[in-house]
Amino acid sequence: MRICRTPGLPAGLTGLALILLLGIVAPLLWDDAATELTGAARQGISAEHWLGTDALGRDLLARVLVATRLTLLMTLAATSVAAVAGVLAGTAIWVAAPRVRELGLRLIDVMISYPALILALVVAAVLGAGPLASVVAIGLGGAPPFARLTANMAASVAQRDFVTTARLMGVPPSRLLTRHLLPNISGPLLVLLSVAFASILTALSGLSFLGLGVQSPQYDWGALLNTGLEALYTNPAEAVGPAVAITLTGVLAGFVGDGLAAGADPRATVSGKPAARERPRPEPSGRAPGGALLTVDALTIELPDGTSLVEDVTFHVMPGEIVGLVGESGSGKSLTAMAAARLLPDGLAPRAARLTLGDLDLDLDLAADDADPRRLATEIGIVHQDPSASFNPALRMGGQLTETLRVHQGVGRTKARAMAVAALEKVRITDPAAVVRQYPHELSGGMRQRAMIASAVLPGPKLLVADEPTTALDVTVQAEVLDLLRDINREQSTGILFISHDIDVVGALCHRVVVMYAGRVVEELPVAALRAGRARHPYTRALLAAGPRLKPNESMDLDLDLEWEARAPLATIPGRPPTPADRPAGCAFAVRCDIAEERCTMRVPRLRDGVACHVVSEDTDEGRRPASVPPEGGSVTVRGEAV
Repeated sequence: MRICRTPGLPAGLTGLALILLLGIVAPLLWDDAATELTGAARQGISAEHWLGTDALGRDLLARVLVATRLTLLMTLAATSVAAVAGVLAGTAIWVAAPRVRELGLRLIDVMISYPALILALVVAAVLGAGPLASVVAIGLGGAPPFARLTANMAASVAQRDFVTTARLMGVPPSRLLTRHLLPNISGPLLVLLSVAFASILTALSGLSFLGLGVQSPQYDWGALLNTGLEALYTNPAEAVGPAVAITLTGVLAGFVGDGLAAGADPRATVSGKPAARERPRPEPSGRAPGGALLTVDALTIELPDGTSLVEDVTFHVMPGEIVGLVGESGSGKSLTAMAAARLLPDGLAPRAARLTLGDLDLDLDLAADDADPRRLATEIGIVHQDPSASFNPALRMGGQLTETLRVHQGVGRTKARAMAVAALEKVRITDPAAVVRQYPHELSGGMRQRAMIASAVLPGPKLLVADEPTTALDVTVQAEVLDLLRDINREQSTGILFISHDIDVVGALCHRVVVMYAGRVVEELPVAALRAGRARHPYTRALLAAGPRLKPNESMDLDLDLEWEARAPLATIPGRPPTPADRPAGCAFAVRCDIAEERCTMRVPRLRDGVACHVVSEDTDEGRRPASVPPEGGSVTVRGEAV
């Protein structure tokens, strides 16, 4: 876990360390002043007594400082009891028998439904008043939240393959707990631990305030607060001292919890902004033509540590045009598309010379709240990759399909429902009136994907971003979805940004193709050139050659059958695409390319005349054919990611 991710964390740790140090030294330095009886009773604030004195003439500031030790000891002990009991209970049920597990989960649900302080009062009433009873009562009362969080998190970890394998190998429950479950849920538990410390401190002080906690002659902050209320109108400082101590310690513990939460979440950022290095805005490339619907110019997306996931990506989509982004998994296609839709995950730092949708400025340096949410919701439609995760499973389809119409376009519920039924009918869903009353799980994968397309086009967007919409579907449904997208483009003149790892699908649907590799654009060409095999970049040619070809067999009846074209043995490209952190200084494809030269490893090739390749750019005859790419009609296989 990373630390010091938020400004409050070092402040919280420093403050708690000082309070802990105070708890150690205060009884040694000020115990006499805190316990000595004098005749100066009920004196107000003075240079000698900064908070005044109590009814027996004892210095109030000294008593608050000395009470720090007992208060912290009780709070730490009760927090430990709560954490240990809750974590053991939450994890033990997931290494026990199924019936014990079910009973334990129900018991945790019952315990969490009761307020911790009420449960603590019951325990304190049974055990009697005193510090030990208070620690046990508050500790047991604070255990259910730990048990609930641990049980929920252990549930997901316990179903993973490495835990299942350990069970099959006969690993004992105690080792499952310490080796496999606890290490994988420690981050959120540490966050809860700091939060519980503050709440337990307040609860212990509450018990002492009610007379059920520390008993005289011992005293903690809660007991001092109780006696201070008696002189609230004559000497308010007597109550203010312990109140400030309780509040300050709780706030500092909250700072620590906030910092631990940021450290536990690798996507978290400080102040909600990506923690990236300050860099100037890229210079415009000037390659985007006038009148473009979507313009992406010099887009770069970085991790907080400065690692580039997408680098200097430039392309455009004209009105009514279908542009395909193609490349292997991890090439940056989806990140580029989500940047255009302003849906990047938190923690990424995007920069671009220009990012516009018509006259709508999608400047990535602006906060999301600064953009017009109505235009973002209605002018950009998103078709996600996984239809099973596209809709809220707890809501019916009708409400989800019409939400944008009702919220951003002011369409009435009845009219919006009718429009949703019509949209479902256009995407060829049978009985759309019944579908709007169903839940997402009642639809098949193909129907959910059609419904998502209907939802995306229902507000009449100018641009439709389709992020691998056919990946999770079978071949027949894939063809139907592609037909739907083609019809939408033809009938409504909707511009489409289509993302796919399948270059054959892109070639069948799109007007123009942008090929990406390792976060960069390596080639941009019309689909006619792609279909004709006139790709220039070695990577694009390899992707094309990887697809099977069907041709009629001259010896057979053309109307009856087809057979696979005879071809050379499959060629391969050794290696895998580099990770963003290991991207080389030169061309990222150079280590897998048969025509690479020494200069290819020295500097990144720039996109010139639609291709980013040092060798091809200087060749007037479409570049040299890579030795691993067979003649037209052959095939090549890329080891690693399927393409």
